[in-house]
Amino acid sequence: MVAIKRKRHGGGGPEAKKPKGKGKETRAPAKPLPVAPGKAEGEEEYRIPGPVTKGKWKNKERVLIFSSRGINFRTRHLMQDLRTLMPHSKADNKMDRKDKLFVINEVCEIKNCNKCIYFEAKKKQDLYMWLSNSPQGPSAKFLVQNIHTLAELKMTGNCLRGSRPLLSFDPIFCTPQYHPKSQPFVDHVFTFTIMDNRIWFRNYQIIEEDAALVEIGPRFVLNLIKIFQGSFGGPTLYENPHYQSPNMHRRIVRMTTAAKYRERQQVKDVQRLKKKEDKTIIPEDPTDDVFKTPAEEKPVEILFVKPEPKVSLKTKKKKIHKRQRKMKQKALKTKKAE
Repeated sequence: MVAIKRKRHGGGGPEAKKPKGKGKETRAPAKPLPVAPGKAEGEEEYRIPGPVTKGKWKNKERVLIFSSRGINFRTRHLMQDLRTLMPHSKADNKMDRKDKLFVINEVCEIKNCNKCIYFEAKKKQDLYMWLSNSPQGPSAKFLVQNIHTLAELKMTGNCLRGSRPLLSFDPIFCTPQYHPKSQPFVDHVFTFTIMDNRIWFRNYQIIEEDAALVEIGPRFVLNLIKIFQGSFGGPTLYENPHYQSPNMHRRIVRMTTAAKYRERQQVKDVQRLKKKEDKTIIPEDPTDDVFKTPAEEKPVEILFVKPEPKVSLKTKKKKIHKRQRKMKQKALKTKKAE
């Protein structure tokens, strides 16, 4: 049995079909409706711009942001702030301290990430940041200092979540253009400024009226330690000569406090020895009294009569009270007699 094709309503048979491409009818563009001239000018002033055309997402860069075990609450909030500022980032579980850093390259490959920001905590007080280009390299190790999170600062600045920032100095924090989670706006700027041999990170909002900058947060300081050729290791390309480890810094602080304590103890010992020493008697110099003028001698008065004893205030007050009582008693007696 051969299947019979049904004819559609209003359509002909195979003769009714038209060849593709050549037989298409060209329609004239629709004429715009007439608009009053005054009304058109007013509409142009308050016209809302159309949406930005979405292009192709070419930069498929993804950043893995995670940490080791042993971080404190401040580091955890800083990681969360970076993830909100970077919509192209991914998260992962905390890594054990016993694992070697080369394992992070495998984690990046599993998560399909080509950049990594890894926070390494040591002694529950020191925080290190690794920035790596996985898996070829290079990578850099920083000491993170002076951390202030978004919730802690409470700045007046604000920006759209997922918007692309302007970058000053470092493109690793850049959101790729046309990323699915990004917004087609540029309303804030990431600044990386070098001062005191350190890198200072700030996040500012760009105000449209006068292009002024208002800080949003977070803020932290990066102290560069080393730059390696590979990812999380390899030969050293650069070593910061101004870097001082936190252990050395704490040791210097302890030594300065101990030196101050020793100085105080030495001063006390010297004072005790001076008190115990015998006082040396210096002979009198006869020339010391050369310029002294003798004072005038007052005539001596001889009293032949015994001086009256001095009456104290208490005795005077007692006599006054006695007189007042006697006067009151006399007044009462006279009243009774009458």
